Amino acid sequence: MAFLLNKTTMFSQFRSSSPKLEDPFLQSTRRRFHVELGPREKALLEEDPALKRFKSHKNSVNRLKRFGDVLTIVVVAGCCYEIYVRAVMREEARKQAADQDYK
Repeated sequence: MAFLLNKTTMFSQFRSSSPKLEDPFLQSTRRRFHVELGPREKALLEEDPALKRFKSHKNSVNRLKRFGDVLTIVVVAGCCYEIYVRAVMREEARKQAADQDYK
């Protein structure tokens, strides 16, 4: 019985050592307040004039991505069609084999 009492006091110590909510940093992270961006972050998000000449590169990358997506869809559709054709042919072969067994 004394062991159980010691065990409960041990758990109460763990509970009392948990972080307090009085810390303003913990409260702000829990509540997820919106924080305005500072001048450095705003400067980092602005467009860089040195990268202007690479703008056309962006269009070709998007076109290449779209082509890759279409190619992926075509390959997956072809695989599905091949699986379907093989399944139908196998089923027809089974039916023909069953018909020959009955004759």
